[in-house]
Amino acid sequence: MGKIILASSSPRRAEIMNTTKYEFRVIPSPYVEEHTTTVFSYAYVENLAYNKAKAVIELLDEPSLIIGADTVVVVDNEILGKPENHDNAVDMLKKLSGRTHFVVTSIAVINSETKEYKKNSTTSYVTFENLSEEQINYYIDNYKPYDKAGAYGIQELPAGYIKEYSGSLENIIGLCPKALEELLSDFKDF
Repeated sequence: MGKIILASSSPRRAEIMNTTKYEFRVIPSPYVEEHTTTVFSYAYVENLAYNKAKAVIELLDEPSLIIGADTVVVVDNEILGKPENHDNAVDMLKKLSGRTHFVVTSIAVINSETKEYKKNSTTSYVTFENLSEEQINYYIDNYKPYDKAGAYGIQELPAGYIKEYSGSLENIIGLCPKALEELLSDFKDF
């Protein structure tokens, strides 16, 4: 039996993995994301997840299943990545204010020996309340969401920011356990 590797430095993804039945270890992916487009497509996000997992293969010394994941926030078919600074975070939250957007987490699992891989994506929806400038600045100043797509983490938003969400909450945070289970079950011989 090989090992399961989470190719992510995200503490949120590791926390979600800890709620599953899988034993795993974390090896952050050395893959450097090159955001060549801001136009959303499932193929683009799935390829980011795949490249993150693939980059870990050369770091391994035993057969492993490598899990790569990428989460994007999408509004008006535009991918909102991680904000570069305070003003960029303000702009993102203003775009999301009072609107529904969707969050996609793509997962790729690669067998390090055979290079066989499987990919899937999960989509959830989030509707923000109408946010005041004061709310936006308070959140950014106190929570520093510079490592989060769309400039927010749903698990840490104070009351009064989110109107509703639908779909998997874990997906919005960064990893859908059900989607991961489906992918890992495809590697029966591992």
